[in-house]
Amino acid sequence: MAKKAIKAQIKLHVPAAQANPAPPVGPALGQHGVNIMQFCKQFNDQTKGRDGLILPVVISVYEDRTFSFIIKSPPSSVLLKRAANLAKASGTSGKEIIGTVTKKQVEEIAKLKMADLNTSDMAQAIKVIAGTARSMGIAVED
Repeated sequence: MAKKAIKAQIKLHVPAAQANPAPPVGPALGQHGVNIMQFCKQFNDQTKGRDGLILPVVISVYEDRTFSFIIKSPPSSVLLKRAANLAKASGTSGKEIIGTVTKKQVEEIAKLKMADLNTSDMAQAIKVIAGTARSMGIAVED
């Protein structure tokens, strides 16, 4: 069977197990003629157990209006806020430290994000996550 031609790629950030036809999902998929309820049902089934996380999803829409999607790991900022028990990041990150995380927590986040980072070296991945923490006003302790 021949490969299907991709008509569009849609990138969305959707709460885990809470996809519904309301914006942003409905309008983004509707303009390409995708069955919105079918996507919501499949996405919610695949993301059960990850409640509270915002998950990036890349949806490939094909010429025959079928679709496939890839769920990526949650953004580093969401994982860091969860580890530091914060509602939001600092507004003045260079001047104000609003939370702390341990190096072990940063290492765990780096392991989780490894597939989506642009490095295959664990030490570099830890530096990337630590840099994100620093830009959010979160200190990394030993």
